[in-house]
Amino acid sequence: MPVFALIRTGRKIAAKLFIASVAPLALLVPAHPADEAALWQAIRTGEAFAILRHELAPGTGDPGNFAIGDCTTQRNLDDTGRRRAAASGNRFRENGIKRADVYSSQWCRCRETAALIGLGEVRDLPALNSFYENYEVSVSQTNELKQWLGARSPGAPLILVSHQVNIRVLTGRSTRTGEIVVGRLGADGKISVLGSL
Repeated sequence: MPVFALIRTGRKIAAKLFIASVAPLALLVPAHPADEAALWQAIRTGEAFAILRHELAPGTGDPGNFAIGDCTTQRNLDDTGRRRAAASGNRFRENGIKRADVYSSQWCRCRETAALIGLGEVRDLPALNSFYENYEVSVSQTNELKQWLGARSPGAPLILVSHQVNIRVLTGRSTRTGEIVVGRLGADGKISVLGSL
């Protein structure tokens, strides 16, 4: 292949890789302040729920000896993650949410994030558990979470703490660590995303 053809091919590949890497960032644009007030109101009234990705826990996946209930076998929050989780709790309180129903994945990094938010007793909800290593259950587990949401009586603000893969399958959104996605379950069983905080 001529040198110029190789250069053109290389540029096309580079452009595609750039677009693929930048496109997800469009999903991470924070809410406009006016929209943000409406999102907090929707959470506060129970009209919508908040689902957030656990805070910063360096690494990817979990060690091979992973065991639920044994944090020494898991990736855990670092000091930055702990500070940011506590700051998230302050954001909820500053926006009029002093107490909430808080449910978490059984993974330690999620449970610790939920506990540091400090808005209520943290209850385990296995439907929020990561399926990063077991993606074939993603659809059935997401449907289980939707059924749980549909059966829940509305009322108190609802906060769910889970994992990036779970949130992406549920909402179609990629999330940063600690990002809060505000969603609502419709009568048709579909999740509509109102925005993110």
